[in-house]
Amino acid sequence: MKIFTKIILMTYFLSCFQTFQAQFLSASDTSESSVRRYKSIINSNKEIVQFIENSLASKGLPKHLRNLALIESHFDRNITSNAGAVGVWQFMTSHANQYGLTEDRRNDLYRSTKVAVVSLGNLYKKYNNWVTVVAAYNCGEGNIAKAMQSANSTQYHVFSKYLPTETINHVKKYLNACYATGELNNVLTNYNSSRMKKIFDSRSGRKDGSFLSETEINAGFNLKIIAEELNVDMNKILSWNPGIEEELQTNGESIFYLPTDLMPDFLLRKNTILSRSIKEGTK
Repeated sequence: MKIFTKIILMTYFLSCFQTFQAQFLSASDTSESSVRRYKSIINSNKEIVQFIENSLASKGLPKHLRNLALIESHFDRNITSNAGAVGVWQFMTSHANQYGLTEDRRNDLYRSTKVAVVSLGNLYKKYNNWVTVVAAYNCGEGNIAKAMQSANSTQYHVFSKYLPTETINHVKKYLNACYATGELNNVLTNYNSSRMKKIFDSRSGRKDGSFLSETEINAGFNLKIIAEELNVDMNKILSWNPGIEEELQTNGESIFYLPTDLMPDFLLRKNTILSRSIKEGTK
C-alpha cells in the first residue's frame, strides 16, 4: 500500500511540473534580439559547436551544455577574463589543474573541452540537476555548499539568494541561451525532477537527502588528516562513510559524506588537506 501511495504522489508531482517551472525558474529575456544574438554566435562557430556537442554526447551529457561555453566565452578560445579565466570554457588555473590541464593549455579547445566534459559530469553526479551544475561551475563547490547551508536547502531556487550576484546572473544567461536554442524545457524538467527526488529521499531518511552532503575524493586524501583539519573524531568520519577505506584502496576514489555544516569547511580546505596528505605520506 505504501508503494502504491508513493506512485500516486509521484504521478501527481510530475503532473505539476509545468506549474513548478513557472513558479521557480524561467528565462528572464525571451526577446527576439536576445534569441537572434545567441543563435548568431552559434551559427558563426559551427565547427567548434559541433565538436563540443559531439564531445558531450560521447559521455552521455546533454548538448545544451554547449550553451555554457556560449555564455562563458562566445566560443572564443583566446579570451581571458578580468579574473584570469582563459579559453572557451574559461578555466581558472586551480580548476584546470585539478584535472591535469596545465595553465598554458587552457586555450586548447580539444584538451579544455575534454576536461570540461569530465568536470561537468562530476558536478552532475553531485548535484543531479544542470541548473546547480552551471552555478557551481561559475562560483565553485565551496560557495554552493555555504549557500545551501545558509538556506538550509539543496534547491537552487531557495539557496540562490546566498550566491554571488555574478553567479545568479550567469544562471539567468544560461536559461536565456537555452530558451534561444529551444532547450529550456529540458533544463527545467531536469531541475524539477531532481527536486521531486530530493523531497522523497529526505522524507525516507536517505543520506542523500538533507542530512549529509557529498563530494568526491581520491586516494591521495588521508582520512586522518581530514579529521584533524576539520577537528572531528576519526570514528565519526568512518561512521559517515562506511567502507570508504576499502573503496579508496580498491578504486582510487570514493564518494565522501559529511554533515552539511562541515562540508563548506572541507571544500574550502580541500587543496590544503590534499597537499598535507601527499606531503606527510611521503615521509
